[in-house]
Amino acid sequence: MSEALLSQLLATTTGLLLVTAILQVWRQSLGASLRVLAVQGAALGGLVAVLGVDHGAPEILLVAVLVLAMKAVAIPWALSRTAAATGAVREQSPLVNPTAALLAATALTVLAYVAGRPIVAVAEGPAANAVPVGLALVLIGFLVLLTRRSALSQLIGFVILDNGIAATAFLTSGGVPFVVELGVTLDLLLVVLILRVLTSRLRSAHGGIDLDQLTELRD
Repeated sequence: MSEALLSQLLATTTGLLLVTAILQVWRQSLGASLRVLAVQGAALGGLVAVLGVDHGAPEILLVAVLVLAMKAVAIPWALSRTAAATGAVREQSPLVNPTAALLAATALTVLAYVAGRPIVAVAEGPAANAVPVGLALVLIGFLVLLTRRSALSQLIGFVILDNGIAATAFLTSGGVPFVVELGVTLDLLLVVLILRVLTSRLRSAHGGIDLDQLTELRD
């Protein structure tokens, strides 16, 4: 694969990762957020596939298929089932309004590019230039975790954070072993399934999945 084509494909997939992360900050509809999360998972799978083709490594292509199946299909499906089971439709009362959240996401993206300069300066190749996008996803995932009250919205933030870590790992190392990625992805899916049960129990006990309801002790 030529360097120009590689750079274009990396720019497309990482740009889609960043755009979907920023959309997660802005959107408050859980259904729309889950669709955006599926697109982000597909973009991550595409990124891994591009790296696999560039390196001529069949095992990385297997990882790309795994990432696509888990993060673009299985995890969004599990979260959508959770939303249906709990009756959650949208984030009711985020800690910050969408405008302020977008400004914060922009600032975190700039911070990620500043923090990623040493990596870009030391590493060589188009993949290294895209590392700040992975760092931005990590920071935006933390932002969603910290500013949302709904357990389901916070779980979406956790998945964004994991996607950022995975993207950074692939861009800096050119890929991770299939068994390692399989273990990490299955762990993430297990966490999602466990939290699906917990959110259902939370709704049964408290009538909702707003975590602020757990800050008060009751007899």
